[in-house]
Amino acid sequence: MLAPYALRVEDSRGRRYPEPPHPYRNPFQRDRDRVIYARAFRRLENKTQVFTRRYSDHFRTRLTHTMEVAQISRTIAAALDLNVDLVEALALVHDLGHPPFGHAGERTLDLLMRRHGEFFDHNLQALRTVEEMELRYAAFRGLNLTFEVREGIVKHSHDYREMEHPELAEYLLDLRPPLEAQLIDLTDEIAYSTADLDDGFEAKLLSLDAIRAGLPVFESFYVEAERQYPDAPDKLKFNEALKRVLDRFVSDLIANTQKQVKNAGVRSVDEVRRYPRRLAAFSPQIEEERRQAKSFLYQSLYNCKPLEPEKRMAEKVITEVFEHFIAHPEALPHIYQERAAGEKLVRVLCDYIAGMTDPYIQELRKKLITGRKPESVL
Repeated sequence: MLAPYALRVEDSRGRRYPEPPHPYRNPFQRDRDRVIYARAFRRLENKTQVFTRRYSDHFRTRLTHTMEVAQISRTIAAALDLNVDLVEALALVHDLGHPPFGHAGERTLDLLMRRHGEFFDHNLQALRTVEEMELRYAAFRGLNLTFEVREGIVKHSHDYREMEHPELAEYLLDLRPPLEAQLIDLTDEIAYSTADLDDGFEAKLLSLDAIRAGLPVFESFYVEAERQYPDAPDKLKFNEALKRVLDRFVSDLIANTQKQVKNAGVRSVDEVRRYPRRLAAFSPQIEEERRQAKSFLYQSLYNCKPLEPEKRMAEKVITEVFEHFIAHPEALPHIYQERAAGEKLVRVLCDYIAGMTDPYIQELRKKLITGRKPESVL
């Protein structure tokens, strides 16, 4: 049973290219499956989340992070009686546009594009990926996902203005996205805030004392775990505290979103879309705890000195590959040379680099330096 404000599959606006219905999978289930089978999805396995493999193979990649976002999203959607199939598809596709080397790679690629009057946006890159880059079907380019999944890619974490992005006009930019899409940005925050604390502690870049001192919510749960499991190793007490932080965030997001929906009096997807603000949200107290966690991670982990070599390496590799192909577009794989005949070279090159994995672009750079012919990643 879906809530009246959930997006029912029979109300979908459909696909760009009409297709006959599947006998036992609804359109959002098919979208989920198409994303999972996409080459861009598989490549997430070898794209950095925060840590490169210099630290360990145990840490999250873009793929494992995506799976954790999907798990959290499904749980919350089910508790809110939302469309779980749509939520899962949106969670699985939300990071498809990220380039190699995590946020360092994203910043570098955006900087390089801006030097040529363009920009890089990983949400819009994900849309380009599912609309243009994936070549799996004879009848059309891309994955031909439903409108609602494509809309969620665009709007789940950012409100774009039609004046600035006329190419996105079809995605109802003057309206809020459905609750299923609103959830994804928040579940993404829950997933990486807790997972990055875990990986940072495992990597010995975050000390237990620093986490306890910097995050009061973690400290309260750690004290509780010490009292309950006095003889357990510190790592297991850490795990107990962290999972309780995650549960606190998830439980609050469910309860507060229910409260926001009730107070707003919305009874349909259309009313959710037309409401002046997003209704999926944390309570003020938990929002402050989330902000504290994010601030702590930026100050103590993402910008820490031990990770500087990885950032500099990412900047160097992406910059050198980008500048090489700008100077030698004839060295691009034929599929990209053909596209460059009708599109801006820098945008085609951006598509190429954004699709690369960490090890591929590193190997490609070596080949370019030695003069060996590079192979296409797509």
